[in-house]
Amino acid sequence: MSEPAPKAPRYRSLPEKLGQVVLGFEAIVVFLAGLVIYGLRALPEPIAPWWGIVAGAVVGLAMFLTSGLLRRRSGFVIGWVLQVVVALGAFVVPAILFVALVFGGMWAYATIGGGRIERRIAAQRAAHDDSN
Repeated sequence: MSEPAPKAPRYRSLPEKLGQVVLGFEAIVVFLAGLVIYGLRALPEPIAPWWGIVAGAVVGLAMFLTSGLLRRRSGFVIGWVLQVVVALGAFVVPAILFVALVFGGMWAYATIGGGRIERRIAAQRAAHDDSN
């Protein structure tokens, strides 16, 4: 009895691959930022400091889960929304603005630059196929 041929893996675009890497690392950094918010007691007085950990964990988990949704356009939209959420964290701890700028820049490159590279490769392949 012969074994069935192995199934070819699903094609993942460059923006999807890069976006997953960026969101995965950013999820870790965002969780650590939540610990910083807790440790600095940076939240306003009526809010318990442990909410910093909760916020970091929730946003980090959302980023991790969103990295799995990047095969759809809605995953990228959610990723942009999460970048804005991280940037809003700079109102609580201004140093988070640095994190937002670094990871926001990497996210922009992953989505915009990665898409541009993907289109260029597709055009080159099409031109190569037409010449053969």
